[in-house]
Amino acid sequence: MGNSMVACSGHGERLVTASREGDVPEVQKLLQINPGLARYSTFGLLNSPLHLASAKGHHEVVALLLENGADANSRNIYGQTPLMQACRNGHWQVVQRLLVYRSNVDKVEGLGNKTALHFAAAGGHVRCIRLLVSDFGSAASTGISISSKKEATDTKHNSELCNFINKPAGGGVTALHMAAMNGHYECVHLLADLNANISAQTLPYASSPMGSIGAGSTPLHYAASGGNAKCCQILIDRGANRLARNCNRWLPLDVATIWGCHWLEQILSPHSVLMVPRFPPSGYLCLPLSSVLDIARECGMQSNSSCDDIDDADNDVCPVCLYRSCDVAAEGCEHELCIRCAFNLCSTMRSNDSLAPPGTMPCPLCRASIQAFRKLPFLQPKKPDLNPCLSSGSDKPLVACRTEYRRNSSSVVPSEVVTSVPCTSISSSAAVS
Repeated sequence: MGNSMVACSGHGERLVTASREGDVPEVQKLLQINPGLARYSTFGLLNSPLHLASAKGHHEVVALLLENGADANSRNIYGQTPLMQACRNGHWQVVQRLLVYRSNVDKVEGLGNKTALHFAAAGGHVRCIRLLVSDFGSAASTGISISSKKEATDTKHNSELCNFINKPAGGGVTALHMAAMNGHYECVHLLADLNANISAQTLPYASSPMGSIGAGSTPLHYAASGGNAKCCQILIDRGANRLARNCNRWLPLDVATIWGCHWLEQILSPHSVLMVPRFPPSGYLCLPLSSVLDIARECGMQSNSSCDDIDDADNDVCPVCLYRSCDVAAEGCEHELCIRCAFNLCSTMRSNDSLAPPGTMPCPLCRASIQAFRKLPFLQPKKPDLNPCLSSGSDKPLVACRTEYRRNSSSVVPSEVVTSVPCTSISSSAAVS
């Protein structure tokens, strides 16, 4: 028994190293030996292989771990989930995988009561924010007319989304505060259009490290300290009050002066004659993303066939990657794509300002507006697999994984649609923070 425990620990440490380094063949080999290793965690800090792979952006490793029973909502010693690690570092492809496996976006970490949304906003990762809010259905885009049959459901989702967007972290700081302070104007724009509370105030006591801005400050106070003019303009255009005072009786103009951001005086002055530009709805609102996420959860992200067996199938090859078979069709123009390309397009592509309603995506083939995707008739729901940790000889999912990642190496997605995300180094023996 002692020897088996030593072997398990040795394999577990090998899996931790392979997950951190993105070594897909090694991860496959170790999980084939013992699928239960997917739930392994390091001593002390409780970082699982899924935490480390998520923090580094190794989405293929993340998929392998999840398919072999890794807990998408596991926590390390600081209460941080893999989704928080992915959002902190801007790894949107990892966020995709975790959301497909129903990672809980509402979970709060133990240090500063931050959610994954706070981490994404603080880092300026607008694609991660877009994915996080897709879990709330059509409420994730504003200005959308809804039918009476869906009114009750959409109203509920809108309320849940509003609570999620405005959930305060320690000191009463919201995601909008964090994005504004760090000058991430695209995140500020998206959050404001998702009905973030423009007038939200931090708690009426000074808290480090934001105490120098002043307790009871609004997002405009935080934007004034960050020095980004566009953040201030977006907030003012969306209704922020330049006369709002914090607990120190400071106006946003006073905060800008204290922090040496003198170029903001004309924008923040209550008596300024400078016209603030009008901003259209954010280009990162995305209507069809929630429909693609629902299909991916139901049927999985792997196409039923590749170009090698398209000739014997009724469906066509995806016109974007030119490799996988088509799984979904755009409502309206009816152009067909594979589910992975549709998911990537909705995750990364900016919506067209000229299209209505806001959040409508242009079709990559005909530029027609897309409000939702639907699955093709032959696409079957994925069969629920037994937990690999409880089954013996369960190498079938691993074979499927090898096929899937061999396809990934040949897939082609336009560079303007899917961009690479840099990785940040991390040690398995250190906290992922």
